[in-house]
Order: sequence, then structure tokens, then C-alpha cells
Amino acid sequence: MAESFNWNCPYCNHAATITSSNFSTFTNYFDDGNKDGSLAIWSSVTVCPNNECKEYAIKARLYKVKNVPSGRQFIGNSLITWQLKPQSKAKPFPSYIPKQILDDYQEACLINDLSPKASATLSRRALQGIIRHYWGIKKSRLQDAINELKGKVDQSTWEAIDAVRSIGNIGAHMEKDINLIIDVEPNEAELLIGLIEILLKDWYIAKHEREQHLKSIVAVATAKKPAKESKPADAP
Repeated sequence: MAESFNWNCPYCNHAATITSSNFSTFTNYFDDGNKDGSLAIWSSVTVCPNNECKEYAIKARLYKVKNVPSGRQFIGNSLITWQLKPQSKAKPFPSYIPKQILDDYQEACLINDLSPKASATLSRRALQGIIRHYWGIKKSRLQDAINELKGKVDQSTWEAIDAVRSIGNIGAHMEKDINLIIDVEPNEAELLIGLIEILLKDWYIAKHEREQHLKSIVAVATAKKPAKESKPADAP
């Protein structure tokens, strides 16, 4: 591999710079009279350099191939992409986030490539679950829940949520049952997944980390208080 690249481990979420020491690729060319002609399967293995993890991610892509003077060359974008290990692009999130929300998010990621419309359905359900649990907004329609959310969150976050509900069939069906299966484009389903990830990070994780930090400050102050009170009045 000629160049290094930045990478986040899908298992431990460790940010790392990947080099040839922990990244390898393989290409298998074939043409056995199949209907698409010359093809190639390109695969890669990335090993997490975090000593406490050392997990590995495997993905593969199928390409059409043409002969060129220098050898063989891939044609255009991949025909199929497989996420082999882990099986989805779901990011790891803490267990203090409600299980139902995490289950919907993880399944949405798992089937995003296979069925964007089913993925979008699960993401819509996760979005409503987040608004209901975190903000206590119990509206039965997602559209109404989002409307009530306005003014409770920062403007940029609400605008992002509002922007997602305005695109394509996602927006056309926000007012209907969140369990309704709708046709969406793959990039629309990915937008929904990205929104869920941002909300989980900015609301649940940020709140938890803030609470833990404040608790640590109180604990340190409490531990120092008896020692301070035991000192003589004229002590430095």
C-alpha cells in the first residue's frame, strides 16, 4: 500500500492511522463464461492497531474488468459491496442508551445495503424512540414529535432533523405510521443512519460524560473537605 489513511475501528471506536503493517488487499480475477464477462473480487483486511482490541475488519467488492496495455483495470464503481466482518457499519454505542433504540439502529445498519427501505423504516422508529425517551415527547406521529422538538434543541440540530424529513419518500411519510415500509434511495437511508448516530452522540453520550465529569469534581471536593477542616485556623 502506497499511502496511509485514517480509520475508526468499528469494534472499539479507536481512531488510528492505518499503514501497510495492518492493512492488506487481495484481488481475484475470473471469467468463466458468466453473463457479465471479466470480473474481479477485490477484498481488504484492516487490523485494529489498538493493543486492547486487535479486531479485524473484512470487506469485499465486485468489479467489471477490462484489459489495458498495463494489465487489467476495474471499470466504474463496484457492482456489489459486501461488509463481511463486522457484518454492518454500526458504530459501537454504550449500553446505557435504551436497548430498543440501539437494536433498531444496529439492524438499520445491518440491512442498509440489502434493503434501504427497511433500513429507513428502522431508523425512523429509532428517531421517534430517541425523541420520546430523551425529551419525553409522546406524540404518536413522528412529524408531530419533530414539530414539538423545535425550541427544545439547538437550531442547527433541529434544522438537520427537519432537513432529513423533507427529502424524498422519507419526508412524504413522516406523518404516517413509522412502521410503514417505504421506498427510499440508498443515500436517503444512509442520511437517516447518520442522523441517528449524531443524536446518540450529542444527546446521550455528551450528557453522560458531563454527568460523570461533574460527579468526579464533587467527589474530589468532598474528599478534600475533611482534610481542610482538620487544619488549625492559623495553618497555611
